[in-house]
Amino acid sequence: MKRWVMVALAAGLVLAGCGAGNTAATGSSAPARVPVTVLAAASLQDVFTTVKPQFEAANSGADLRFSFGGSSALAQQIVNGAPADVFASADEAQMKVVQNAGKAAGTPRPFVTNVLTIVVPPGNPKGIHSFADLAKPGVIEVVCAPQVPCGAATTKIEQVTRIKLSPASEEQDVRSVLSKVEAKVADAGLVYVTDARSAAGKVQEVNFPEASKAINTYPIVAIKNSPHAQLAQAFVTFVLSSAVQHELASAGFGPA
Repeated sequence: MKRWVMVALAAGLVLAGCGAGNTAATGSSAPARVPVTVLAAASLQDVFTTVKPQFEAANSGADLRFSFGGSSALAQQIVNGAPADVFASADEAQMKVVQNAGKAAGTPRPFVTNVLTIVVPPGNPKGIHSFADLAKPGVIEVVCAPQVPCGAATTKIEQVTRIKLSPASEEQDVRSVLSKVEAKVADAGLVYVTDARSAAGKVQEVNFPEASKAINTYPIVAIKNSPHAQLAQAFVTFVLSSAVQHELASAGFGPA
C-alpha cells in the first residue's frame, strides 16, 4: 500500500510541474504593449483622453501615455531632450520652438482652432459682461502667463482693445485658470471656449466679440528620432481623421 501511495504522490508532482510550466509559457507569450508618449496642450485633455481607447483598439499593442500642460513648457521639455513621440501645441509659436530645435519629424499639421472666453462663478456675482469689465476696480481676474498660448492670445486682445488687465495671477496652463474660477478664488478668468464647455455648471461663460482677434491654431507633429516612429505618425493621422475631428468639434474646437 505504501508503495502505491508513493507512486501516486510522485505522479501528482509531475503533473503539477507540467501545469506550472504551461502557465509560465502562456504568461510569457502575452505581447508587450508599446508606450507612445504624447505631449499635448492642457485644453486637449478631455478629447484626447476620450479617444485613447479607439486608437489603442486600432493599433494593437499601443499604449498611449499623455502629458498635458502649457505648450511653452512642453516645447521646452522636448527641446531639452525629454522622451516624446508626438507634440500637439495650442499655438504655432510654440510648435516653431520645437521645429527650430530640429525636433520635428516632418511638417506640423494644423488640426483645430480655439478662441478665448471669460468664465465667472455661477451667478456672475461681479457682473462681468465684457472684456472691459475685467479691468473694473475690485475685480479679481486670473489669466495665463504671456509665454503660454492662452496668455499670448490675452496679450493680443489687450493690444487690440487698448485695455490693460492687472491679473491676480498668471498661470502656466489654461486648466489652472479654470480651476481658480471654479474654486471661486477669482472673480473671472480667461480660458478657451472648450475649457468653459468642459466645466459647464461649475462656471458661467461670458463671450466677448474681441476674442475673434486672437484665434489660436493648434498644430501636431511626430517627434524626430521617436523610438516608436510608426505609431507616432499613426497617432498624428488618427487626430486628423474625421472621427477625432468630430469629437473635437463637439468639444467646441473650430476647424483649422
